[in-house]
Amino acid sequence: MQSIRNIAIIAHVDHGKTTLVDKIIHASKLFRDNQEFGDLILDSNDLERERGITIVSKNVSIRYKDVKINIIDTPGHSDFGGEVERVLKMADGVCLLVDAFEGPMPQTRFVLGKALQLGLKPIVVVNKVDKENCRPDEVYEQVFDLMYNLGATEDQLDFQTVYGSSKQGWMGPDWKTPTDNITYLLDTIVENIPPAPMNEGLPQMQITSLDYSTFVGRIAIGRVHRGTLKEGSTMGLIKADGTVKKVKIKELQSFEGLGKVKVAEVACGDICAVTGLEEFEIGDTLTDFDNPEALPRISVDEPTMNMLFTINNSPFYGKEGKFVTSRHLRERLYKEIEKNLALRVEATDSEDRFLVYGRGILHLSVLIETMRREGYELQVGQPQVLYKEDEKGHKLEPIETLVVDVPEETAGKVIELATQRKGELLIMEPKGDLQHLEFEIPSRGLIGLRSNVLTATFGEAVMSHRFKEYQEYKGPIPERINGSLISMTSGQATAYSIDKLQDRGSFFVEPGDEIYAGMVIGEHNRQNDIVVNVQTAKQLTNMRASGSDTNVRIAPKISFSLEESMEYIQKDEYLEVTPKSMRIRKVYLDENERKRNQGKFAMA
Repeated sequence: MQSIRNIAIIAHVDHGKTTLVDKIIHASKLFRDNQEFGDLILDSNDLERERGITIVSKNVSIRYKDVKINIIDTPGHSDFGGEVERVLKMADGVCLLVDAFEGPMPQTRFVLGKALQLGLKPIVVVNKVDKENCRPDEVYEQVFDLMYNLGATEDQLDFQTVYGSSKQGWMGPDWKTPTDNITYLLDTIVENIPPAPMNEGLPQMQITSLDYSTFVGRIAIGRVHRGTLKEGSTMGLIKADGTVKKVKIKELQSFEGLGKVKVAEVACGDICAVTGLEEFEIGDTLTDFDNPEALPRISVDEPTMNMLFTINNSPFYGKEGKFVTSRHLRERLYKEIEKNLALRVEATDSEDRFLVYGRGILHLSVLIETMRREGYELQVGQPQVLYKEDEKGHKLEPIETLVVDVPEETAGKVIELATQRKGELLIMEPKGDLQHLEFEIPSRGLIGLRSNVLTATFGEAVMSHRFKEYQEYKGPIPERINGSLISMTSGQATAYSIDKLQDRGSFFVEPGDEIYAGMVIGEHNRQNDIVVNVQTAKQLTNMRASGSDTNVRIAPKISFSLEESMEYIQKDEYLEVTPKSMRIRKVYLDENERKRNQGKFAMA
């Protein structure tokens, strides 16, 4: 039997997970010497490459000294925690990557806690020791304290520590003496991570991930927990409600390198892909049909936020997208929840409106961005946090731990912004030449906070947050104070009109943009909404007058990213998202209808 090690790489965002996996792939000679390859090999989709973050967990398998090592690359952002919880079930150990300067961050705590609960053996990699003013020894102490606080066992606390730099491509036992390769890390994995146990008996496999192929349909991925799976055998599939369905394994594939190879059987402990199963869900158990035994289902933390998704019904509907009807929207959302465990979709009383529940703004925005790139047109409402009630009838709301590293001179501004939004400062300490701030803040206080903090700190703040618990409602939080500038008519915006209205506020459109009545085209510099006409052209005469032909000077339009737009909109506004554009609009485009329904949004 071959010796197998299953290891998940966990870390906070941007601590170097995917770069380390790249180096491991290169070290194991998966590529020919003359083969071209880029960086971030596993971050394969466009969104991951653009944002520089891992969104979807992926598997890669390497051979080292006659040992097969299955490596699972996991996301670092708390909004994608559902991915991490799902794939840790496949591992026997974890490689915890920590930045030698930043130390353990909130997300490190989250994923490490999940791994320790499952009884996985950790190896700590203190990465980026080539950074200026790094502090590897202090970081090692912090990781030990964190594991102790999370209730690690004595065996887990007796972890091996590896120092190095993924970017430079070296790992070793001492950070002061660089080596020239990463084989020390691979040796440490082989020596310290327990081999996958050989459980004899009737076969059992839990489906923890899925893939899709246009040729064979949906493919179930999981780790064989007991026994051996064989191609062509008839098995039982245990569903969430306990029912057992008869299924047949058409084909088995084992992970080799960056791809998969067809095999006749897969032994206990290995990770494999199974084709031919019908109507399975993540968490189902594949087992013997006559003597079915289910494995405990995967538990995923509850969503903390929801948004209304609806079809695009603006005057520009259908001009840019391929998929615009409620049927398209429904099918796409229900297809997403098959593989995105932390997401929930709920139908409403209307056929074309859906409530989508997720972990946070980033979790939902990645779904929206993916859909618009696939050719969907849709509209989304303002993100809303989910409240609960305790036994005494008190209103509870989600509270998050917010960590901000910021230059000392702007720390005061960050504290002011966070406390305005009911944030409570818990820790303030120096960290190199930065101030390290930790807050407890309501989830709704985080909506729109990032852009304000970045503006106040000239883009130098590093922010991260993760869900902590539900606590008693903290009271009202001030929202956006300024009202909106709303277009009166449809047509092209003219430079002449925008120039004349610049004293009323700042604009989101520029001359030549096509706009429609009821669209939000700018921010008013007062608290109320006003309707303006930006389509008027200058009346031309054949008379020449001194000073009338001076050039107009218009301030550049304000451009929002998708997340900023989602955080900016008010209760009575929608964000219209199409493959080519994003527009903010009022829910009721007609001015009289807006006035009639004003009270409805005030109560919401």
